[in-house]
Amino acid sequence: MKKIKVLHIIKSLGRGGAEMLLPETLRIHDRNKFDFHYIYFLPWKDQMVESIEEFGGKVNCFSSNDNIRLLLKYKEVIIYCRDHHIDVIHCHLPWAGFLGRIVYKRTGIPVMYTEHNMQERYHKLTKVINKATFNSQSLALGVSEDVKKSIETNIAPKIPVKTLLNGVNTKNFNREIVSSSIRIDYEIPNDAVVIGTVAVFRFQKRLKEWLQVFAEVHAVNSKVYGIIVGAGPLEDEIKAEFSRLNLEGKVFFPGLQTEVKPYLKAMDIFMMCSSFEGLPIALLEAMSMECAVVSTMAGGIKEVIRHDKDGLICLVEEWSRLADFCQILINDSSQLKSFKIAARERVIGSFSLTNMVEELEEFYAAAVTG
Repeated sequence: MKKIKVLHIIKSLGRGGAEMLLPETLRIHDRNKFDFHYIYFLPWKDQMVESIEEFGGKVNCFSSNDNIRLLLKYKEVIIYCRDHHIDVIHCHLPWAGFLGRIVYKRTGIPVMYTEHNMQERYHKLTKVINKATFNSQSLALGVSEDVKKSIETNIAPKIPVKTLLNGVNTKNFNREIVSSSIRIDYEIPNDAVVIGTVAVFRFQKRLKEWLQVFAEVHAVNSKVYGIIVGAGPLEDEIKAEFSRLNLEGKVFFPGLQTEVKPYLKAMDIFMMCSSFEGLPIALLEAMSMECAVVSTMAGGIKEVIRHDKDGLICLVEEWSRLADFCQILINDSSQLKSFKIAARERVIGSFSLTNMVEELEEFYAAAVTG
């Protein structure tokens, strides 16, 4: 049987949520039926390249320093598709999506696009181009119902739009099989409670507010420590808030990490202060690693966490309540343990990467057969 050749197009292969999904899904895909290729454009954001190649993906960087140069790479992409007999193109995030639509118009190769964010949150230019070009593709996938509704409301596309919930590899993200020396490395006592997060340092993650919540919790509980894994454009601003709150030796910044499982294993509570989200991969990974969840109900988070059942969530504008949620779990170890178990059970039951991959393969096969 001839394999279906799928080309993923994405702006970068750094450690973002969309990027992290690529090696994780590749690990599970049926390689007897599918062959996977990857094109990205920012050579300095290549943290996922090694793991993709390890699992058999073919990766190419078409180096581009800005979005306009990225779009001008469409001729090279067309040549690549013809040389490698690509059957389906799967684009992720807007500018890769714009490029994929140019290729679709010129070649007719089926193009799928995964939307990870709400349309309302994009730059005005991005929204205009997205709306103008959205129908020049075969299928759009929203990572949550909120994301799908945002597409339908703001774009009203003529092409099919479906929801494909993000997933996590629960076999791989399993606290029982992951070794971690993080608590030892940071000299965190065994009986301490660790509140953590994994995030790109952007404004929507509200990490300054995250630190303010942590400082309030720490003022009451001295044996509470924090870990913020990640990096990004607001790092200096966030570190300044860290210094202002005198959290030296209490909150640790490991920086950008390709392998986050040891850090998640060190955490008891995974806290998110986000103002908006699609459906965050980091949240699902933390839940699979049995971290109790305390979060705002931004975007798809409210589709994952059912308040007081899978975790504790509040309205986006009520983020200061997260301090009270943390206090509840810190003061009641049995409830903390219960939410840890509930988090993993929720992911296994409804957000398995295996289910996501099976649906993806059905979309790929349907695109080829028309």
